Amino acid sequence: MSENVDESRHTEFLRLFTAHEPAIRAHVRRLVPLRTDADDVMQEVAVVLWRKFGDLRAGEPFRPWAFGVAKYEVLAWHRDRARDRVVLPGEVIEILSDEAARDDARLGGRRELLEACLAKLEPAQRRLLLAAYEPAARIQDVAVRSGRSVGGFYQWLHRMRRLLLECVRAESRRLGET
Repeated sequence: MSENVDESRHTEFLRLFTAHEPAIRAHVRRLVPLRTDADDVMQEVAVVLWRKFGDLRAGEPFRPWAFGVAKYEVLAWHRDRARDRVVLPGEVIEILSDEAARDDARLGGRRELLEACLAKLEPAQRRLLLAAYEPAARIQDVAVRSGRSVGGFYQWLHRMRRLLLECVRAESRRLGET
């Protein structure tokens, strides 16, 4: 029975960490000057998150909790490098970390609104729009798939972005957000 509980706990941690790792990494990257250092800090963050996963209360959101752990790991990293001249004071790290967490929460809400607006599009339009934003996408190839010239596709893409922006703003106003 204990083995099943441990495996279930491990699976839940991996699911949550995998879902939120890009946001946690971006948070750490904002607070650590070099990418290689941010990678080192992320390794420590992952270890501490797993070690302290049992401290996460049921129903408590993982992402803000993980941001808090990441903030303390960044502070520890900066403290360990305090002899370097280009190290931010702990108070500045605290302020930057808190602002980044607030921005993430605000943008998370916007992301949900954007997803809701995307869901309102015709499926073919949505697929085409998302294809233009895939990591390896080439606009020329997507334009050909759409049956438009490259210039025509850019115009369509501009109209779609404006439509989505207006939808997100309208939904935000409807929900009373700023």
